[in-house]
Amino acid sequence: MAFARSVLSATLALSLVACGGGGGSSSAPPTGGTPTPPSSGGDTCSLANRQQFVRDVLNEWYLFPDLLATNVTASNYTNVQDYIDALVAPARAQSKDRFFTYITSIKEENALIQSGSSAGFGIRLAYDTSANRVFVLEAFEAGTAFQAGMDRGTELLTIGGQSVASLMSSGGPQAVINALGPSDPGVARSFTFRTREGTERNANITKTEFSLDPISDRYGVKVLNDGTGPVGYINLRTFIVEDAGPQLRTAFQQFRQQGITKVILDLRYNGGGLVSVAELLGDLMAADKSGQVFSKTVLRPSKSSENEIDRFASQPQAIAATKIAVIGRGGTASASELVTNSFIPYLGDNLALVGTNTFGKPVGQFAFDRSACDDRLRAVAFKTTNANDQGEYFTGLASVVRRTCAASDGIFEQLGDPAEASVKAALDFLGGRTCTPISSGGDQTVQSAGGRQQLLQPNIPSPAQREVPGLF
Repeated sequence: MAFARSVLSATLALSLVACGGGGGSSSAPPTGGTPTPPSSGGDTCSLANRQQFVRDVLNEWYLFPDLLATNVTASNYTNVQDYIDALVAPARAQSKDRFFTYITSIKEENALIQSGSSAGFGIRLAYDTSANRVFVLEAFEAGTAFQAGMDRGTELLTIGGQSVASLMSSGGPQAVINALGPSDPGVARSFTFRTREGTERNANITKTEFSLDPISDRYGVKVLNDGTGPVGYINLRTFIVEDAGPQLRTAFQQFRQQGITKVILDLRYNGGGLVSVAELLGDLMAADKSGQVFSKTVLRPSKSSENEIDRFASQPQAIAATKIAVIGRGGTASASELVTNSFIPYLGDNLALVGTNTFGKPVGQFAFDRSACDDRLRAVAFKTTNANDQGEYFTGLASVVRRTCAASDGIFEQLGDPAEASVKAALDFLGGRTCTPISSGGDQTVQSAGGRQQLLQPNIPSPAQREVPGLF
């Protein structure tokens, strides 16, 4: 999404934007190969025409052409997404396209990128997989839930008078999602909740548009100490917001002024976003690597002329990181994984994944637009690799990062607190102390003092929820 890629056909303009979201992008536009516009006549936005458009795009651009189903009959499907799912089912069976190819709204996605805001309560939620409990993992400061007293470690007890435990036992996570209501401004719910300090409160909270501040003013940037010297801690919530760039520059300028070369990069819930932001983040940790390969973007063989190499660029705020601990979880995906993978060739044993295994998304999408129908098809069209051509981490980064440290998610300590379990494990790694490795095929749920947590996510997430998993 770092730039618009536009190609024209006789009757249809397609805006191609690279995303891997999570997110991922390359740095130069494709130079042709426009899918043929639907020619079956009738309503341009009929289901048949929309399905034909999808099929044409995937036939030309899909990264795994040999894994597109050829025996799918469009008329057997009553909506576009089900048709897409059937076409890419062979790739999904090999875990290469786990719902990464999808149809969404141009207007909604553009609004998210351009405004950096979403409608909701402003909290990221997870549910206990065994005890029917729902917790707040993170609260956005501009959201109404934070203003009503919810924060990390808060437990939701009732929603609209309904017990959360009863909702979970009767209908599972989806019942809780339904009780929270649609993501529209003005939707209100009554809550009973318990803060992490143990205080029970009642509040009526209304969903509003709120800013998805990518770096919290409360805990997003800190200078900690691993026992041997200063450590720069940065918690990046999302790569999707363009304002992340200036905030990252400010943070690393602070680290540079203090001579910091060891970094904790907390991406534990970061689902990805703009690769332009990922590239900047890489630059800001690589003052000594200008001109060297950051990542490679690789398309299908028929599109190999569009392959790209992105190189580290000099930035005035950059530090030369000598040791990096990346905190990750099952919700850590795409651009988050791209940054981590890109440093493997350079740091080796001085790079560690801390927490649990990550999601596993080494591929990215181009966005193909049909503005007349407000349709944006995000189709998996490229993979990313590092300088050593490594990029097959479909089972998560624990399979490729040489050093890993298993750690729980201490939801009753604030993010950035050196006593929080994952931050503590990261400090131990940076300080040269031992840790227990993560299993490369291990559990990606979030173990914490509140139980084993799974991000609360709808079956059909909004554009904001795709990039900020668990957001409500």
